[in-house]
Amino acid sequence: MVTDLQQSKDFLAIATTLSQEFAKTAVERDARGGTPTEELDRLRDSGLLSIVIPKEYGGYGETWFNALKVVREISKVDGSLGQLLGYHYANSTVPKLFGTPEQNARFSARSASHKWFWGDAVNPRDPDLILTPDGDNFRLNGVKKFCTGAKGSDVIVISGIRSDLKNILFAVLPSDRDGMVINDDWDFMGQRQTDSGSVIFNNVLVQKDEVLGDPNSQELPSPFATMVTCLSQLIFVNLYLGIALGAFESAKEYTQTTTRPWLFSPVDRATEDPYIIEQYGNLWVDLMATESHTNHVASLFQKAWDKGKQLTAAERGEVAVAIASAKVLSTKVGLNVTSKIFEVMGARAGASKYGFDRYWRNMRTHTLHDPIVYKVHEVGNWVLNKQIPSFTLYT
Repeated sequence: MVTDLQQSKDFLAIATTLSQEFAKTAVERDARGGTPTEELDRLRDSGLLSIVIPKEYGGYGETWFNALKVVREISKVDGSLGQLLGYHYANSTVPKLFGTPEQNARFSARSASHKWFWGDAVNPRDPDLILTPDGDNFRLNGVKKFCTGAKGSDVIVISGIRSDLKNILFAVLPSDRDGMVINDDWDFMGQRQTDSGSVIFNNVLVQKDEVLGDPNSQELPSPFATMVTCLSQLIFVNLYLGIALGAFESAKEYTQTTTRPWLFSPVDRATEDPYIIEQYGNLWVDLMATESHTNHVASLFQKAWDKGKQLTAAERGEVAVAIASAKVLSTKVGLNVTSKIFEVMGARAGASKYGFDRYWRNMRTHTLHDPIVYKVHEVGNWVLNKQIPSFTLYT
């Protein structure tokens, strides 16, 4: 089967083919954890890492609407790989949002030609990294505890505070830079292959052209620059929806082939049990509603993104509210689906060999990223008071 975008421009077909391949080892890799090195190499070779890079820089110039569908497709069989790919897309666009046009062109072209995988060290819940001027360059010190994809990456996006001016700076560093220690300490119940462990920075050299934009600027980021937050949240939505869809499909296949009717059931096949039928109907309605709303919100995001630096604060705020509503919906539906599937599959589906529990573990682990009660508040405050969410670079 064709798995190269140079031969086939159907990116979603490529993602589907890879998903089928990844599904064969998903349960075993979930149990093992660690870095999905071979799978990342397959993503590199497929061309999917470069689909959001503009054509003039060697990429494929795909829209975010379509790239998010790729994230969703991969997430159906492997939440870890879906997260890694989604974060890669977000990280690789940071030079466009915070860098100069020349920096964006340089990093984008190199990423496409070298098939870079992008990791990050921008978690805001840790003490910020400190960038200290060193002549025309900087020295970076500190620790970030949750750094998705860092271990298997080629480059890492970092954020930190400049020691003298106290402004936030973003930079792009090679992952093998001296003084950078990428630890293998990610050990959580879900998303086990996201390599979201800690990174230590010991007097790391940051060259002046690696710092994005003007390092002396103390201006607040533009509404367009803060779209990185909206993008990240929308990636979460598609990750959750993908996991839930994958759980549903796995459960349906199991019910059709393996589940036995309850001993008091009046039917001979589990698929004819009225209670099982009803539950599948309810789960499907919820999933289709979530998918429809997610696609609608992705369209709103794409329209806002296309405005670039002409995007207003009000427009950015309305998109953020729409994404928040999709985040709430996908979280609630995802957690419900990944739990309810056991009720329609039966007790034997709890056997470790099937690994059906990974869908819920992955959902539960990542949905703790930021509490949805705050997203509900954002939506409610907009509905009642027309108050848009405050801008943030992180969540």
